[in-house]
Amino acid sequence: MDSTPARINAIEPLVKFIGVEKSYDGHTLAVRGLTLDVLQGEFLTLLGPSGSGKTTTLNMLAGFERPTGGQILLGGRSVDRLPPYERNIGMVFQNYALFPHMTVGENVAFPLSVRRIPHRTIAERVQRALAMVRLEAFSERRPAQLSGGQQQRIALARALVFEPSLVLMDEPLGALDKKLREQMQIEIKLLHERLGLTVVYVTHDQSEALTMSDRIAVFHDGQVIQQGTPAALYSSPRDAFVAGFIGENNMLSGTVATIADGHVRVLLAGDLQVIATAVEKLDRGADVVVAVRPEAVRVSSDPDGLENACHALVTSRIYLGDHQRLLAEIDSGHTVTAKVPPGSDLVAGASVFVSWNTADCRAFPAFKAAEGC
Repeated sequence: MDSTPARINAIEPLVKFIGVEKSYDGHTLAVRGLTLDVLQGEFLTLLGPSGSGKTTTLNMLAGFERPTGGQILLGGRSVDRLPPYERNIGMVFQNYALFPHMTVGENVAFPLSVRRIPHRTIAERVQRALAMVRLEAFSERRPAQLSGGQQQRIALARALVFEPSLVLMDEPLGALDKKLREQMQIEIKLLHERLGLTVVYVTHDQSEALTMSDRIAVFHDGQVIQQGTPAALYSSPRDAFVAGFIGENNMLSGTVATIADGHVRVLLAGDLQVIATAVEKLDRGADVVVAVRPEAVRVSSDPDGLENACHALVTSRIYLGDHQRLLAEIDSGHTVTAKVPPGSDLVAGASVFVSWNTADCRAFPAFKAAEGC
């Protein structure tokens, strides 16, 4: 059964990156071999650490940078030599880029004014855009009279007022506090769904990407190393970089002792052994890293009947409201993090067993872990 949301046109991509590359100095590639589609009506997030190539990719799509190689298609048309103002793309920046000497209404009207839209039409469309972000009563105020969240909404209204085919957002919530950032994540996502927008969103915040996206493209060293739905990336990372970058993971280093039926027995320090699912072909004796999510780790006083049970000593406990984060050192010397109920009374120094199912842990080649973790 097709799980693609009904608003997304999965037949003809709105945007196509075809073998796109970008170098600023003629030697080092900031983006290399990028082939990526953006579907009509999709919320696609470009996720990665600083310097991974995600913002350069967005700037090439916006027209602020020109590709060194390859081709970018928008609506089936090459835009490689098309200036930004002819691409019909809305842009929301991290610093909002509002004009301080203009009122809110004038800021939102600016993209229409430069397109020589009639004044009567401008007034109607500005009011409609402000209503979209629930700020129609603020049209006479200036940006300095608004909160950070209100300024962000005005920047979004300005990006939408000329009815662009595509909206690009570059870390638009980075300057907001945690609570407001989480509120704006939901508001932007609801606006995207209500209007059927196509959005390409850049962030280094993996929780933000998981919350907002239909699909995520994970960037590392100028390349997309994995793309998919948030659930697919979280549950089935392709390599140790993605496993460590998307959500939290316990990463245990060791060597392959035996291999059988897609599973590997991994020897950790101190002669401790665990069994994991092999993500790709691994050889006996190979250095690997085993990844297991904190929510998959169980803490008990008795190891009987448990898979991958390891003796451990609790080193600390962190209260986080709806759960506690328990840190325990296993006999290999690794520290394992587990999520436990808030009422747990385990204290530092307690002797316990931590365990997890083989299906919940994955073994990756160790050299990939060294590249990104």
